Amino acid sequence: MFSFFKKKPLPPEITPPAPAAVSAPVSAPVVVADSAPAASAPEQFVPELPPIEEPAPKQSWMARLKAGLSKTSANLSVLFVGARIDEDLYEELEAALLMADAGIDATQYLLDALRKKVKDEKLLDAAAVKAALKTLLIDLLTPLQRPFELGRHQPMVMMIAGVNGAGKTTTIGKLAKHLQANKQSVLLAAGDTFRAAAREQLMVWGQRNNITVISQASGDPAAVSYDAVQSGKAKNIDVVMIDTAGRLPTQLHLMEELKKVKRVIGKGLDGAPHETLLVIDGNTGQNALAQVKAFDDALTLTGLVITKLDGTAKGGVLAAIARVRPVPVYFIGIGEKIEDLQPFVAAEFVEALLG
Repeated sequence: MFSFFKKKPLPPEITPPAPAAVSAPVSAPVVVADSAPAASAPEQFVPELPPIEEPAPKQSWMARLKAGLSKTSANLSVLFVGARIDEDLYEELEAALLMADAGIDATQYLLDALRKKVKDEKLLDAAAVKAALKTLLIDLLTPLQRPFELGRHQPMVMMIAGVNGAGKTTTIGKLAKHLQANKQSVLLAAGDTFRAAAREQLMVWGQRNNITVISQASGDPAAVSYDAVQSGKAKNIDVVMIDTAGRLPTQLHLMEELKKVKRVIGKGLDGAPHETLLVIDGNTGQNALAQVKAFDDALTLTGLVITKLDGTAKGGVLAAIARVRPVPVYFIGIGEKIEDLQPFVAAEFVEALLG
């Protein structure tokens, strides 16, 4: 499902478990009787069956992405409909980018670059200016686009962080399903021992995907994480995903505990965690940028997952991240279904944004 995943060959001394063989369904044998003379065949009544309805085709990812970003897109695309290339257009574009939470730095950068491009290339109509803005946005966001590489370590340990309500535990469940689709065995660790029912929620995802979940009823999150890493090593698991308690970056004592969890994971396996991901709610706008800064300072993030981009008018926050703290964006989410979490591709995102 995720062509975006890249796999590196494992070291020769490590042999990944062979995928379980899937037996194909066995069809019932078809017996064809000898034809009897036409005269002796009894007349049969064959009822007329209603036509079989074709299932509605699934929406493509691009169509769903455009629908998800429609609120952000509406504020930007409308500016170029029959517009004159004058100072009013630049002022309206500045306001629209700020409203989309692109931030002051990214907005100023895009406007300055667009003015220069319009002048240098002598662009005279709105469609050409819109195309120029597309190119600039793609160039700005492309450094955030990076494939998620599998098979670098055995197991590969992922630590997942985020504030409460960002969709962290749900994202872990979706990622686990996608990893399985890429022939990876997965182990989950319920390291969120603070939030009520967080452990149970993760265990439900584990049951859905037939994945073991390491948890303790009231355990230390660092101890749970350590146990999960040891279990992953012992069982030759491909990927160990560790959930952590949601917290605000201003809660300094909780941020210190998060650092402790990371240190303990490293004691369980040298070099782990190999991926430290932050899950961000796309609706939070500029607050998302503050979260990236705080968690990156505390944990040295390797990647981001931006959720809930559907229905928000603040999709421009990716431009702010690209300018101020360019941590790679591995995945973006635009809905509740498994297929609504997909790899971030800058050109697709900008096309959905500007149409």
